[in-house]
Amino acid sequence: MDALMLSRIQFAFTIGYHFIFVPISIGLSIMVVAAERRYYKSDIPADRAASKFWIRLFTTTFAIGVATGITMEFAFGTNWADYSRFVGNIFGAPLAAEGLFAFFMESTFLGILLFGRYRVSKRLYYVSTWLVMCGALLSALWILIANSWMQTPAGYKIEGGKAVLTDFWAAALNPSIAQRYTHTIAACIIAGAFIVAAIGAWYLLKGKHVHMARHTLRTGLIVGLIFAAAMPLIGHWSATEVAKYQPVKMAAFENVWETEDRAPLYLIGWTHTNSDGDSVATGISIPSGLSLMLGFNPDHVVTGLTTVPPADRPPEQMTFQAWHWMIALSGLFVVVMLIAVVMLALKRIEKARWVLWLLVICSPLPLVAIFLGWAAAEVGRQPWIVQGLLRTTDGVSPLVSSGQVWMTLGLFGLIYLLLFIGWARIFFGTIRKGPEDVVDMLTAEKPTTAPAPSGAGR
Repeated sequence: MDALMLSRIQFAFTIGYHFIFVPISIGLSIMVVAAERRYYKSDIPADRAASKFWIRLFTTTFAIGVATGITMEFAFGTNWADYSRFVGNIFGAPLAAEGLFAFFMESTFLGILLFGRYRVSKRLYYVSTWLVMCGALLSALWILIANSWMQTPAGYKIEGGKAVLTDFWAAALNPSIAQRYTHTIAACIIAGAFIVAAIGAWYLLKGKHVHMARHTLRTGLIVGLIFAAAMPLIGHWSATEVAKYQPVKMAAFENVWETEDRAPLYLIGWTHTNSDGDSVATGISIPSGLSLMLGFNPDHVVTGLTTVPPADRPPEQMTFQAWHWMIALSGLFVVVMLIAVVMLALKRIEKARWVLWLLVICSPLPLVAIFLGWAAAEVGRQPWIVQGLLRTTDGVSPLVSSGQVWMTLGLFGLIYLLLFIGWARIFFGTIRKGPEDVVDMLTAEKPTTAPAPSGAGR
């Protein structure tokens, strides 16, 4: 493989690995708020133990997310130097804002959660949980502003072969940021909700930590159902914007070859090239479904792949499959959450062990759906690294050899494996242990006055 392909693989690997932890941390930040709110109102030691449990899980995930995020950003200057030169003037502002206004806020108030339980007021401690969550959401916003600008550039001009920022707000509020941010955060919350629900379900299956497990399961299921049910609407909004601003990507999503009305919407299928050299899809489809979805009219015209030269078309099979399997999983999440919430409402979920096992088994699937959505969005933009402005082949570092990329890819793989093992041991070890014994926790943390030695004062 040449340096370009290896650089693409390396960046996909590093960003994919990093993004394992982003949805988990965003989802857990919501659970930290919920758990601390419960303790703030109840003042029950068991609820405080639960809050500490969620803070520990969040901190473990946040730490490895920060470490892998830094590595990912360095790749811009090593493997993608020409890309960095092209977008540097644009990306400087949002990346700096992410560090100043999001990461610092999140890490500062996380410090209060870790070390300030008995050093600040109970109210400030509770407020800190909200600020940690807001920091996580703001961090995602600034990163997605940069990524969305690559999809729908705005607020720039080209000078000397580089994109130069002319309007910060036009660039930040580019045409795709609103739906992409909403879609991404909703997906992250669903992923977090499934993990939270799975932890509660696991404890109920084992008959352990039942007090916390019930609250955990209820929170995870309610949050998960709300966002899973909202995802089809959010996804529709995102799809209509893709069709408007990146019509070739939408054509690849549904394998629309020629521009046509009454375009079908595939539920599942496979793309292939026929004897005439045309790309066609075979599978189960809804007649006129795509036209109805995008324009609420069967006569709505959908742009086809043939409107651009072959060199400007994205990989059809990978884009098609990633898009459809993401949607299929999204539908599964609604069904699973709805079944579990119904059983919860009927007060039968603790006895319905098959439902609890279903929640445990399905807990990794939202992360799979997120990766599929990311693949559809990024592969569907190819061959452009910045839509319509810079090709991926023109963004790679010209002086980096394939051997160098192989070496760094191997080192990243080894280091990331060790990091994952360390994270998994702490994360799943914490779950296995559960909330600490209340008495032990109180004696370990609460400041005490040492007793006077025997005979003191004599």
